[in-house]
Amino acid sequence: MGWFDFLRKIFGFGRAESTQSTQTVVEAPAPQTAPPQASEPVEKREPKPRPSNNEPRPDVHLRALDYVPSTVPTPPDREIVSEKPYRFAVPAPRTGEFLDLSRDSDERWLEYYGLPRLKTPDDLADWLGVTTGTLAWLTHRFREGHRPTDAHDSHYHYSWIAKRSEGWRLIEAPKSKLKEVQTKILRGILDSVPAHSSAHGFVPGRSIVSNATPHTGSKFILKMDLEDFYPSVKYSRVVAIYRSLGFSREVSLWLARLSVSALPWSLKSPVAAHEYVTYTAHHLPQGAPTSPALANLSAYGLDIRLAGMANAYRIRYTRYADDLTFSGPGLSIPALNEFIPLTKKIIREERFSMNRRKLKVIRNSQRQTVTGVVVNEKPNVSRKEFDQVKAILYNCIKHGPQSQNRAEIVNFAEHLRGRIAHISQLNPRRGAKLMRMYSQIGW
Repeated sequence: MGWFDFLRKIFGFGRAESTQSTQTVVEAPAPQTAPPQASEPVEKREPKPRPSNNEPRPDVHLRALDYVPSTVPTPPDREIVSEKPYRFAVPAPRTGEFLDLSRDSDERWLEYYGLPRLKTPDDLADWLGVTTGTLAWLTHRFREGHRPTDAHDSHYHYSWIAKRSEGWRLIEAPKSKLKEVQTKILRGILDSVPAHSSAHGFVPGRSIVSNATPHTGSKFILKMDLEDFYPSVKYSRVVAIYRSLGFSREVSLWLARLSVSALPWSLKSPVAAHEYVTYTAHHLPQGAPTSPALANLSAYGLDIRLAGMANAYRIRYTRYADDLTFSGPGLSIPALNEFIPLTKKIIREERFSMNRRKLKVIRNSQRQTVTGVVVNEKPNVSRKEFDQVKAILYNCIKHGPQSQNRAEIVNFAEHLRGRIAHISQLNPRRGAKLMRMYSQIGW
């Protein structure tokens, strides 16, 4: 009799069977019909015999999860027209003809989300408040491979930042004109599409605290990390996201071009050539206003599958950007040797990569932290963070605030107030103590 069988016999619990991913078919909705995102499909469980202690454990297999689009494609013969339907229309295979990719928008989804009716590049340009020529310039329409020739030609500022552990992170901050356009896309389109309930990063009304709270008082916490989260979301996936919202293929292509980045071949970098290649393909840039929302939507299928499987194992699941967190009672601990491989498999099938060095299982006998929040008994601030802010405030009082602004933060006073507010949210007593120190600083 195995350990889990022994516990089951004592407490009378049934075993949580390994989860088989099932195909979820989403029908195109009528107006006011809830979209696939509004409800989470429950993954079916199929019982399988448990091997005895003398028999090897059989491999657990997950069926591939096929996504069935709800949009209705336009027949190919209707796409080919003899006259140019709009500016920048793509030529058809036969000479003198063009492809009209503006006819397959889905008004039902656009109406459901309250999104603008955009079908052509001219429609998109008018909605963004720019000319169609400016739209082509922002997307490098006339550059080979739709990429800048060098850093000067790019619409992004590039900076490489060393990670705390090892390696480098690329920050791609859009220049003023592109940032203005991306902000309009974020506010006018992406903000209207809800993220999965398990996603807490960059979602209005959610935070690192809401991400950590469900894991309070757990017997164990399993932490995983997605590697190169933003660069792994490529151009084709971004196009598919905009198409799923109801936009025509033509508009989806232009919106995706405005949302992705591809490094010029000549840019100098501290990373090896094989790492640099990751950024030369069109990908979500870390630093663009649209990237967090698009990253959350790209991980929607991942969240559905992991949340469903975690529920089958009586385990809780949340995600904050690229940080995956699972937690549960002691009865679920023996199942981790089965749960972890299944999680890795789902991550691979959803076209993400797991950072193997950051996989951790933390028992409640240790300090358990989730996105920087201590969750052993209740959500609380770590002693290290409290002491660090306290030391900065003490030195600000004694030597002046400029002596502590080593990172040259533009509004250092607001920065400190933000850190104190975060601590106050988790521990009001400690927050009040820091606020009294802050009031003594001679600004």
